[in-house]
Amino acid sequence: MDKDTRKQLNLSNATSDKLSKLHLNTLADIVLYLPLRYEDETRLSTINQATIGSSVLIEGTIIKQAVQYRPRKQLLLQIKDTQNSIFFIRLFHFYPNQLKQYTENTKIRAFGELKRGFYGLEMTHPKIKTQFSDQLNPYLTPIYPTVSGLSQNTLRTIIENALSIADLEDFLPDSLLKKNELIDFKSAVLSIHYPNPERYYHEEFNQNPALKRLKFDELLAQQLSMGLIKAKRNETKKHQLNFSNKFSNILLQSLSFELTNAQKKVLHEIEEDLRQNHPMHRLLQGDVGSGKTIVAALTALKVIESGYQVAVIAPTELLAEQHFNQFQKWFDPLNLKVAWLSGSQNKKQKEQTKQEIVQGQYHIVIGTHALIQEDVKFQNLELIIIDEQHRFGVNQRLSLKQKGKEVHQLMMSATPIPRTLSMTYFADVDVSALDELPPNRTPVKTILVSEPRREEVENFAYHKIKQGRQVYWVCPLIEESEALQLTTTIETHDTLQKKFPDINIGLVHGRLQSDEKAQIMSDFKENKIQLLVATTVIEVGINVPNASTMVIEHSERMGLSQLHQLRGRVGRGENITSECILIYKTPLSDVEKLRLKVIYESNDGFEIAKQDLMIRGPGEFLGAKQSGIPLLRFANINEDWDLLELAKHTAQDLLKTSPEIVEKHLNRWLPDKETYLGV
Repeated sequence: MDKDTRKQLNLSNATSDKLSKLHLNTLADIVLYLPLRYEDETRLSTINQATIGSSVLIEGTIIKQAVQYRPRKQLLLQIKDTQNSIFFIRLFHFYPNQLKQYTENTKIRAFGELKRGFYGLEMTHPKIKTQFSDQLNPYLTPIYPTVSGLSQNTLRTIIENALSIADLEDFLPDSLLKKNELIDFKSAVLSIHYPNPERYYHEEFNQNPALKRLKFDELLAQQLSMGLIKAKRNETKKHQLNFSNKFSNILLQSLSFELTNAQKKVLHEIEEDLRQNHPMHRLLQGDVGSGKTIVAALTALKVIESGYQVAVIAPTELLAEQHFNQFQKWFDPLNLKVAWLSGSQNKKQKEQTKQEIVQGQYHIVIGTHALIQEDVKFQNLELIIIDEQHRFGVNQRLSLKQKGKEVHQLMMSATPIPRTLSMTYFADVDVSALDELPPNRTPVKTILVSEPRREEVENFAYHKIKQGRQVYWVCPLIEESEALQLTTTIETHDTLQKKFPDINIGLVHGRLQSDEKAQIMSDFKENKIQLLVATTVIEVGINVPNASTMVIEHSERMGLSQLHQLRGRVGRGENITSECILIYKTPLSDVEKLRLKVIYESNDGFEIAKQDLMIRGPGEFLGAKQSGIPLLRFANINEDWDLLELAKHTAQDLLKTSPEIVEKHLNRWLPDKETYLGV
């Protein structure tokens, strides 16, 4: 917590440390802290009026106190309410002073859930007051998320004090508020912390005017911050690249396939970016198998032809090495040198490669996180290509970017991003979509099979192999987990090897050495291995056209995007019928049923991504815990589409006309916005 806030609220170091754990570091943070729920202590009930199972406030007198020891030690209070009806209070955890406090003939008010107990109606550990006035609370009581050692009463007092001294001025124009039926900021904040019970019970939660205003303000802050980032980047002056597409044209002529219209369109967008005098910042999203790699290669050639170096980073050694092999195949005939850099190389290899990179001997450098190391330097880096960009943290992306001067960035993702997510979290990025698969690709048939039919699946896979095809068999874990009771990769490999001794079965997982993994994948690609048992390490980047069957065990445990990525490993050969068999274990939860229904019914990566977003939320979808992206607290991007559109247009207007409003609004909502600039 910052010193000024601590001083203004007169907080101890211990209390301010606890608030910091809740990410409450400024007055604005505290004022905008959303309650989890509310308790209604605005009206008294009697036992006869109360509904069993609901939380109620009841006033009464203790007529008997007893400590019981069976089945466990507990304090039992017998209470008579104002209408002489009897109920009980049961405390399993109590202190000696409570025995003195809750004596016979003591008047109390108890707030808690009323339920049926052994002796009659009772409350377990309700909130009890022995000192109270006749006047009831005029507002619902907010209950906030908290941490150990910070009670609700203390937190409520801190928030009350913050509200009394914070600047709750409304920065937005009255005309905007009136036109869009938005209440003023102060009223919205006070209503969130002190809701009127009559209005609260008669309004739908999402129609709450206070919540609507705060959702809009939050979305507006996000749009403003993204707009500032884009404006700052576009103001950065840099030289324009000079290329004639000589290398690109030679590569295109050597390909055995034609580019799709989507690929041509995206390449045109990228070329326009590269001819600007400010850095490109583009996200290339495309479904599995849509041809992102060739687009990346053609983009790299434009930069190399202009006399600069390119870096390509991938999250796994398998994917990075596949890129290296593919780029080498394409670039060797052009006499362009491709470097390989990974953590698995020995020290001598790495040092020599690093020296040759800084000397400019390599045109393009491909690798894993090893590229981010401080001692990896380039002679003239101009373009970074980040594959599966959501798998890298904000600091990692910054580290790579800073190896050049205002470099162009092309980020790639095989997880298509729904429009709402793109508008919210990628408003500062130009987005291109490869929404067209190459011709002659046969859609993968998805088959759902319950666990008891596993033997049928094994026999089906064997039959496919005997027809000359290859099979992936994916298991989620390496070691047995008693909690999840999942079949292990190693056990599955052993079982299948014993059952089918006449076929070669490989095993690959994350704990193998990288050279072992590479050898196994190479053998599989060359059909020396017919059935590959693997963990989800093969989720991205593996291209084996002859593999026509994907079997996924415990598919109910996996996210939609992951299932779709895995399914995309097959169906890559021309005119080959392929299938993805999802083995699931019953009983299925509602969410598991929904996931399997979506993946069964759709092959459209964009629709699957949209459903995945609705099921998992943006945080998990984006990998936002490490992305540096501030997640939404009030707004829901699936439900608040109209507010997102309004926030987007309002942000565009304010950025052009009212920089002082922009500054004030961002200081309130995103005081540490500088963290995200330049990523």
